[in-house]
Amino acid sequence: MSVVKPVAWITHPACSRHDMGAGHPESSSRIAAIEDRLIASGLMDFMVRESAPEAEQEQLLRVHSRRLVDWMLSGHHEGEARVIDGDTVFMQHSKPAALRATGAAVRAVDMMLSDRAGLAFCAVRPPGHHAERDRAMGFCLFNNVAVGAAHALANGIERVAVLDFDLHYGNGTADIFLDDPRVWLYSTYQHPLYPQWAGAPRSPHLIDVPLAARSGSKAFRTAVTTFWLPALERQQPELILVSAGFDAHAQDPLGDLRLGYDDFRWIGTVIRDVAAQFCQGRVVATLEGGYDLHALARSVEFFLQPFLGL
Repeated sequence: MSVVKPVAWITHPACSRHDMGAGHPESSSRIAAIEDRLIASGLMDFMVRESAPEAEQEQLLRVHSRRLVDWMLSGHHEGEARVIDGDTVFMQHSKPAALRATGAAVRAVDMMLSDRAGLAFCAVRPPGHHAERDRAMGFCLFNNVAVGAAHALANGIERVAVLDFDLHYGNGTADIFLDDPRVWLYSTYQHPLYPQWAGAPRSPHLIDVPLAARSGSKAFRTAVTTFWLPALERQQPELILVSAGFDAHAQDPLGDLRLGYDDFRWIGTVIRDVAAQFCQGRVVATLEGGYDLHALARSVEFFLQPFLGL
């Protein structure tokens, strides 16, 4: 096994204390299931563990409105549950979890810019890619990948690619960077499905590839090779961020794209190779969806393998 740069695993116990209630698919068991699988497979032995710091207010305000940030960070609702929408609840431990989840993306970008890792995987929750500039929604409080992208821009990076292969469209990331040509968003997603994204034809840096239910491996791989790769060639990103959602797996209860474990290994290989070509191998991945615990854990394992030389 040959690994050119270390692979970093960034997380924090606070992310597992965020709890949206019994039976909610975005459960506190998700990170534990992934880590148990990586320990059992031996992959964790080859990664460098990092603790996620809390994001700073300035970092959040690069992508979110003052109104949203102030509401999230104020103490008036601590100790009580606040329903944001039918899927999303702000609980007692949600604030530190959300700050650590966004802080992980910031730490990961800093590791890329200082050449301390090739891939940094942020094993965090709550997820983030549905959180818009002025609205939390869809299990998401702050937009983790967007905070990471904005931090990179603030530190001299001029071209960022965000690759999102989650089952659901990252409407929050699109909302935040819709008019910012420095950030290109590449998406595959099941359509029609939450959040019912209809596309934005006026934004050529949103590379949207909707997939029908039961599309499976062939359609997913064709979407990436036909639409993502030529656009990445045009953009030539200096840094790649990944909204790593694994709910497109065939066993996931929230959708029906029917991807398999080999598809996540394949997309990991594609991302690794594109990063090697354009941006010195620099990749930040942050956990989004994936709600069948066994399928989620195995999918993350397969995604990481190419970055570990396996």
